[in-house]
Amino acid sequence: MNELITTLENNGALIGYLAIDMTVAILFLVCIRFTMGMFGKLDTGDELATKDNFAYGISMAGGVAAMGIALSGAITGEVAGSYQVELIGMLTYGLAALVLIKAGRYIHDKYALPAFDKQELIINRNNAVGIVDAASAIATAIVVRAAIIWVDGISVDTFIALAVAWIISQVMLVIITRIFEWKYAKYNGITFQTALANEHLALSIRYSGYLISTAMSVTAASYFIEFNIEQLWLGIAQWIVISVILMVLLTLLTTVAKLLVLWGIDRRQEVEDQQNIGVATIELTISFSIALLLMALMS
Repeated sequence: MNELITTLENNGALIGYLAIDMTVAILFLVCIRFTMGMFGKLDTGDELATKDNFAYGISMAGGVAAMGIALSGAITGEVAGSYQVELIGMLTYGLAALVLIKAGRYIHDKYALPAFDKQELIINRNNAVGIVDAASAIATAIVVRAAIIWVDGISVDTFIALAVAWIISQVMLVIITRIFEWKYAKYNGITFQTALANEHLALSIRYSGYLISTAMSVTAASYFIEFNIEQLWLGIAQWIVISVILMVLLTLLTTVAKLLVLWGIDRRQEVEDQQNIGVATIELTISFSIALLLMALMS
């Protein structure tokens, strides 16, 4: 604490950057609530406090966490050079993050899980769908954060790079959903999306682990590539190739890790048949841990 106080005393400019970053961040966190209410055409206060709709709360929590994750990539502090540059950067990237997170939710609803009306199920208190919606927003934000850190400056090419990185992440998340869906249908009499609509909590937790860890593997790909505005498309092509390789590696490593950590336990039966939330949560943390280790190794 004493070291922090000394640092602030010796560098008064840091307080100014901190004030700008936190003010803008809180502004966008507030925006998440009101944009959800606006697009959903409902009163968020009524859903959260009057109706005590846990599913809606979980969904909104995912959006708030996603916004915070994405904005953490926009903070540069004194590197920005001036308060004005820092403010413009935070506002610009914050707005871009808000749009991409909302668009990511739309893509996930329309192409990853098109078999049901997500909004209707969440309004009807389906916690499983609320968890999946939160995870999809967080997964998108993880990639958006990596892209914001990867790019340099604010220009048309910068936002092209952001948009393409976002597209890569959405394609990867749809692919992992189709694989997950195929595996579930192989051993069960109903589809994965039907199970979610029936509020299969354990399955939603396991699936959330797949979404978030996949996004983290896509993020790790950015560590290999230096941003060069003159070779933007080459860098993006390299990101795609490395993302696919890391996603395959992540799948292999998590499969082995889950087998060893949960040795002697029939994971399919526990999660899919018995809806064992404990085992599903362990699977989520294993997926997250392996992805985190991959990111640390590649950085």
